[in-house]
Amino acid sequence: MNPHICRFCRSTRGSVVMDLGSQPPSELFPRLDAPEPDPVFPLQLWMCGECGLAQLADDIDVPEDPQGVQPDALTRQATDAVARMVTSEVLPTEGTVAEFPSPHGGSWLPLLADNGLVPADPSEPADVVIDCCFGLMHARDQAAAMRERAAAVVPGGLLLVQFQSLASILEHGEWNAVRHGHFAYYSVPVMRTMMAEVGLTAFTAFWFPLYGGTVLMAARTGAEPAEHLETLTKQEIATGVLDPAAVTALGDVVRIGGSRLNDWLVAEQRRGRRVYGYSAASRSVPLLHSAGVRKDLLAAVADASVAKQGSRIPGSDIPVIAPRDLVEAEPDSVLLFVPDLLEEVRKAMPAIESSGGRWVSADEIQERQLS
Repeated sequence: MNPHICRFCRSTRGSVVMDLGSQPPSELFPRLDAPEPDPVFPLQLWMCGECGLAQLADDIDVPEDPQGVQPDALTRQATDAVARMVTSEVLPTEGTVAEFPSPHGGSWLPLLADNGLVPADPSEPADVVIDCCFGLMHARDQAAAMRERAAAVVPGGLLLVQFQSLASILEHGEWNAVRHGHFAYYSVPVMRTMMAEVGLTAFTAFWFPLYGGTVLMAARTGAEPAEHLETLTKQEIATGVLDPAAVTALGDVVRIGGSRLNDWLVAEQRRGRRVYGYSAASRSVPLLHSAGVRKDLLAAVADASVAKQGSRIPGSDIPVIAPRDLVEAEPDSVLLFVPDLLEEVRKAMPAIESSGGRWVSADEIQERQLS
C-alpha cells in the first residue's frame, strides 16, 4: 500500500487516528422510493506527523448534493464577527474584497459592503480575501488551496480564514464532524503554520461558540502576532490538537456515543414517547448510521431545506419531513442534531413545547450516561 501523502506539506510521516469504517455520503439524500442499501465508503482521519494537519485519509470521490439552508446561528455569527473586526480595527475602512465560496453557500460580502469594502475585479487581487464559510476544508489539495488564497491578496493585504477548530471537536467529542468531502480539520497552531508557508503571518484570531468552537484567523505579511493569539495557540496545544494519541482517543466516543443514543431512543419508546428529529445536517448522518438507528426508533427528521424533504437520511430508512409536519405530529421529544439551532427552532416552532413536547440535544445524549 502506498503511504499517505499530507494534503499540505506532502510528508508521508503520519498515522490514522480515527477509523469510522464505511459511512454513507453525508450530503447525498436519496429519495424515499430509491432502492436500498445506500452506497457507503471508507472514512478515516489521518494526522500528519510533520505539520500536524488532521485530514481525510482517502480521496474517494463520493456523490454529494449539498442542499442545506443557512441557519440563523451562522448568520448571527457572521454579523458578530464583522462587528468585532471593525471594533478591533482589523478590517480596513475602504478597499476591495474577494470571497472564496463554499459548497454550503453563505456570503459575507453584503456585511463587508456595509463597512466600505467593494467586490474586487475577479482578475485582480483584493485588499481583503475571505474564506469564512468553511470553503477551504473542501479542497483535496490543501497546499494549492492556501497558495490560491494567498495569491489573491494584494501585498500587505488581509487574509481571513474561518474554521471549526479541532480543539472543539476534541473537547466536545464531536467525532461526527468528520465526514466525506471535508478533507481537512484545522487547529490554531496548524493554521498558523499553513499561513506562514504561503508567506503570511497570523496576527490575531477571534473565537466564537458556533459549532462548539469556531475560530476566525487574520493574517498578512510582516505582521506581529498578538498576545491573545499566542495564548489561544498554547490552549489548543494543551487540548491535544498536535497529539495523535489525543485524537485517537476521540474514536472511543464513536462506540460510546452511538450506544447511548440508541439506548436513549429505546428508553423513550418503552415509555411510549414518540421521538422525531430536527436538522438533516451532515453530522446527523454518521451518528445515526453508526448507532444503527432506523425509523422504528426515530419516526422522521424535519429540515427547513425543501430539497431534502421527501428524501431519507443516508444509510437509513428515516424520512426527512417539513417543519410543519413535525409540528402537526406533536412529538413528545425532538432530537436536535445541531445544538446551535435551539434558539431559532424554539422561536419558529413554539407549538412543540406548548403541546407538551421537548427539545433534546443529540450531543448531550452522547456526552452523558443514561439517567
